[in-house]
Order: sequence, then structure tokens, then C-alpha cells
Amino acid sequence: MRDHVRARHERAIAIARAHGSLSIADLAALLEVSMVTARRDAELLVSEGRLGRVHGSVVWPGSGRPAPAPAVPAPGFRRARAGTVVGMVVPTMHYSFSEIVQGARAVLAARGARLVLGLSGYFPDEDRSQIRRLVAAGAAGLLVTPSREDGTPGPGGADAVLEAAVPTVLVERWTRTGSPADALDRVRSDSAHGAGSAVHHLAALGHRRIALALQDSPHARQLKAGFTSALTTLGLPPAPAPGFDPGAAASESERYDLALEHLRGCVREHAVTAALVHSDADAVVLLPRLQALGIRVPEDLALVVYDDEVAGLSEPALTAVAPPRRAVGAAAAGLLLDRLDRLGRLDGGDPAHAPRHHVELLPELRVRDSCGGAITRALTV
Repeated sequence: MRDHVRARHERAIAIARAHGSLSIADLAALLEVSMVTARRDAELLVSEGRLGRVHGSVVWPGSGRPAPAPAVPAPGFRRARAGTVVGMVVPTMHYSFSEIVQGARAVLAARGARLVLGLSGYFPDEDRSQIRRLVAAGAAGLLVTPSREDGTPGPGGADAVLEAAVPTVLVERWTRTGSPADALDRVRSDSAHGAGSAVHHLAALGHRRIALALQDSPHARQLKAGFTSALTTLGLPPAPAPGFDPGAAASESERYDLALEHLRGCVREHAVTAALVHSDADAVVLLPRLQALGIRVPEDLALVVYDDEVAGLSEPALTAVAPPRRAVGAAAAGLLLDRLDRLGRLDGGDPAHAPRHHVELLPELRVRDSCGGAITRALTV
């Protein structure tokens, strides 16, 4: 076996040991190889008994879920000692996080730094484990998306961010005003603005009754705030209450059923003619179900969705509010490198007193067929 293949296999084993369990897609991202190569490596290592496999994921033998990662450098870290190493902790490489990571990685590489990734799997206690692992491995700074939404101290990931002994930037998260983590640098998409731009667009098309259907996510609170504020600003009536908590649904299927019933009731009982749906993946599932109920899109219900990962692939294509994910990762990486640069200067300045930054990047409204409008430019609040 060629040396570089053997080295990659050792890295795969180290990654599995650190994470306990991870998907083939996440393994491919961490190894920086194609899905085909990652799957081939995984199959070989499983056949040799060096890794296990469960439901499409590779697992460290004996691990049923992400295990606490060892606080020792994994193979590959040592090669970056000549340059700056930045650690990044995200819940997963699925959904929007792959774009965020790519944006951060591009900026770091352009400035001579190297990115090392840790995945928390949405387990708050894993945030702390990954942060400690990355710092122990020599990370000079951290880019962190905590598994929980707010940054108030308490059990889980929020206080782990505060414990990090290196400069840290929160990515696509925010904190409660007054909490200790509120003093950290952070970069996020302004999802409230994005929701507001959707309402303004629909109102410009003549819609007066607009509904909201949200999934349970870290962005839900901000989306609802921006949506409600835009209705008030425009003098539009409040949206019909959903009558259900998406976070309380027992399954994804039940969540779809509840959202469908909410939208059906909005159209049939409240004369709603337009809706903002989060996420676009949810809307793709709901669209044919609405049509099966006789609710035509956009004739009976104009739709705008938040997120633009699959929105353009539906029929009709979905108008989408697209958060600038790649730009968020790039801005966060630049902010962290700027702070690290100040720490390294010998000009007598005190980097601890340098201004902190809370950066919000505005999403873009991408108009397609589902809203029934001919406006082709992005609208802003």
C-alpha cells in the first residue's frame, strides 16, 4: 500500500477515535477526499476490523455515540506547526455548515493559516470535548458554532466556549444580552432581516394576509421576530398562530403533518394568500402535499422559503431567502486572524482592550416562481 494511502487510513482511524461515530460525508470532508474515496477507505478499514459501521456511519469499535475526544494531538496536526492553526467546531458538515467551513477555510489558506475541524454532532457536551482537543493540539484560535442557541453559562456547550483559553469567534450563533459570552466576537446571518425582506416582497406583490411556518432551529426566534416586525411596520394583520410547537413533534413526519395542517387552515379559514416557510427542504416536502389538498402554488398560496439549498430544484421553483453562509465563514475567519495578528504584535498595544465585533451579514432574496411575482431584484427592509 502506498504511503500516502496508509497515512490517510491512519487519519481516518484517528478521526473515528476522536468523534466516536460520524457519517461517510463528514469523514470525506475531514479527510478532504471525495465521497467515493472515503467510502472505499471505510469499507477496507471495516473489513480489517479496525473500524465498525452502523447505518451508513463509521464508528470507533465499542462506541454507540460520539465519545469524549482524547486531549492528544491526532496525526496531521503536527505538520502545521510552522503556521497558524485555527480550530473550528460545528455541529455537522450537512446542511449549510459545509459552505460556512469552505468560506472560513478559503480565507485561512489565503492568509497562510490552516483549518482543523471538530464535529459536535449536536451534543452540547461534545462542544467542550472538541474545544479542548483542538486547543491541546495547538489551535491558536477557535471558530465555534455551539450546539445550543444562546451563550449563557450552564451545562453544555455555551460555557465550554467561555473556558477556551484562546481567542474565539462565535459563528452563526448569538447570545443573550448581558451573558458572559456576549462579549465574544461573533459573525452571523441576519435572519430577522431575511424574514422581513420576504414579508416586504410579498406585500409588494399585493398580499395582505401572510402566514409563517417554522421548523425548530436556532434561527426560529430571529425569523419570527423579523417576520412579526415587518408585519407591524407595514400595517398588516398578525399571522395566524400555528397552534403547534414544531419542537414538540414526535417525529419529522409528524412535524410535516402539523405544518401542512397549519398552512391548510391558514388558506381555508383565515384567507391567507402567502407564507414564509423555514426551511426550504421542509417546503419541498410540503409543496406536493399542499397541491394534493387542492391548494395551488402560487395561485392560491404564494411561498417564500428561508434557506436556499434545494429551493431551486422544486416545481415550481421556490423563491428563497438565502443566508450568506460562505461569507459568514469567511468573515469569521478574517475577524479571528485579525485578533490573532494583534496579539502577535510587539507595539505596546493591549489586545485585550481592542474593540469586539458583532457582525451581521444580510441574506439575499432570490425570486423564483413560487411567489408569483415578476420582481427580479433583492429587496431590503
